[in-house]
Amino acid sequence: MKITSAEFLCSNTDVGKCPAEPLPEYAFIGRSNVGKSSLINMLTQRKGLAKTSGRPGKTQLINHFKINDNWFLVDLPGYGYARTSKKDKARFQKFITRYFTERKQLLNAFLLIDIRHAPLPIDLEFMEWLNTKGIPFSLVFTKADKLKPGAREEALEKYFDQMRAGGWLEIPPCFVTSSSKTIGGDELLAYIENINVNFRAARP
Repeated sequence: MKITSAEFLCSNTDVGKCPAEPLPEYAFIGRSNVGKSSLINMLTQRKGLAKTSGRPGKTQLINHFKINDNWFLVDLPGYGYARTSKKDKARFQKFITRYFTERKQLLNAFLLIDIRHAPLPIDLEFMEWLNTKGIPFSLVFTKADKLKPGAREEALEKYFDQMRAGGWLEIPPCFVTSSSKTIGGDELLAYIENINVNFRAARP
């Protein structure tokens, strides 16, 4: 898939105010400072589409972008940033939970993880929650350019080994990406396109 148009549509914290169009929807979420905005900009080839910042936790709303006029990319707030107040954390958790449990257009969530880090409880807990709720999701490992190819493979295997040790019988689909080196974007977009094709073929 090639993205030919990417349009910012709306931002809000009310799931009821999200776009009503019955288009396929894909949510991107991860810990703060994982490189989410940079990845979105790489995928869409629009440098300023998603706002990047040196201050983690910049995204605090549900941001909808219409892609190629036929699907939505959703930029969700990052989690796990220590400077976020308890009140804000509770507010984020409430509307993010509502988004995932009520948004029927959502076909897949992409959970972003910094490839340099071992599995963190906050990520593993979120994976378990998505799995428990029956929400399809994939893992997107970011910042792959920070490791040499051999080290990337080693990091992935260590990550998957820890997941299996924690009870995961099957590893979700995963992608290795680098926004600065444009690694993995084509594979991720092809995955989305395949889901879109199957979604439309299944519609009456």
